[in-house]
Amino acid sequence: MPLALLALTIGAFGIGMTEFAVMGLLPDVAAGFGVSIPTAGYATTLYALGVVVGAPLTTALGTRMTRKQMLMLLMGLFVVGNLLTAVAPVFAVMLAGRIVSSFAHGAFFGIGSLVAADLVAPHKRAGAISMMFAGLTVANVVGVPFGTLLAQQINWRATFVAIAVLGVLGFLGVARLVPAQAVKAAAPMGQEIAVFRNPQVGLAMLMTVLGFGGVFAAVTYLASMMTEVAGFAPSSVVWLTAVFGLGMVGGNLVSGRFTDRHMMPMLYVSLAGLALSLAAFSFAAHDKAAATVTIALIGAFGFATVPPLQKRIMDQAVTAPTLASVGNIAAFNFGNALASWLGGIVIAAGLGLTAPNWVGVGMTVLALGVAVLAGVLERRGGGLGDGRGARSGADERSDADERSGQVVVSGAGARPEVAVGSAGGEAAVIVRG
Repeated sequence: MPLALLALTIGAFGIGMTEFAVMGLLPDVAAGFGVSIPTAGYATTLYALGVVVGAPLTTALGTRMTRKQMLMLLMGLFVVGNLLTAVAPVFAVMLAGRIVSSFAHGAFFGIGSLVAADLVAPHKRAGAISMMFAGLTVANVVGVPFGTLLAQQINWRATFVAIAVLGVLGFLGVARLVPAQAVKAAAPMGQEIAVFRNPQVGLAMLMTVLGFGGVFAAVTYLASMMTEVAGFAPSSVVWLTAVFGLGMVGGNLVSGRFTDRHMMPMLYVSLAGLALSLAAFSFAAHDKAAATVTIALIGAFGFATVPPLQKRIMDQAVTAPTLASVGNIAAFNFGNALASWLGGIVIAAGLGLTAPNWVGVGMTVLALGVAVLAGVLERRGGGLGDGRGARSGADERSDADERSGQVVVSGAGARPEVAVGSAGGEAAVIVRG
């Protein structure tokens, strides 16, 4: 594994901890500020919305920077946001800190995915992406339970101080290990925006919003569900979040291995498994043993969707992938915000603490339907529009070579630019001068 991947994994670990730690801290945050559980859930909702807004904004502002410079800037922003969250005197300031830290999230994972993919051979791209995201999943095994324990032993503010320290380590890791790149963080903004003319890009992002959003419908209210419905002691939330994290690690790594070869089948299986797991959780939440097993399954199937969803958007926007890749991370978090908001609504409506699980089921089933539609249209040759986004004339001339999986080299003597894409699930590499 390239050391630069380790640096990206460290950054992902810190970001994963700040994103998911709230699910174990929600009762403490609510009690500390004197707000209700649904109101405290805005700490998740606004973080996710901050990613949606911040991801394209920070990417656009950073088009004159190299990818390494952008990653370092984003980790600095992450540290500032978490320190503000830790010292917040009132709930509104705490939410402001969450929004500031969220601005680093989308661009870091979007740009980090591109850097990770460039560090390895073309046929290992999904594996490299899943390795970076492994930092986020490991955060749920180690970081989130540690953060929950720290909150129980000291207070929830100490957790965010610890997260800020992780952000400093992430900054140093990127600065030392990620190679300096002459290439800019993005193509010209017009070209980046033009890829969204490809309807498959829109369908891929819709899958992301609906599919992974289903996970957050359940996990946002996990602590309250387990203590008030399943009957676990509050201290048990520490190891329950670890169980969820172990499921995430397993699902992410297995999916990363198979996505490079069977992307769409992997997506179908993971979405179907997630929908079934969320439905089962509505009943399993009343039994401690069944709830524990189902939590692991939700983590596994939920994060099994990540490598295929992220790789698909990169494949469909191959000519200018930065904004699309970052936008897809924003789509993950828009789904998270939507799901946690809808979950709060059904709880406030008196439908019970398990009701958000059914919100997740509905979102995931819709995502599976969109995935099937996208696959059908792709097999028919794009279906909606030409399906090629912002492709140049040279790109169009290489279509036949891309479909056959050949490697094309042009522009002898010039510094090559490598673009990796796929058509019908087969890898294609085009090296141009």
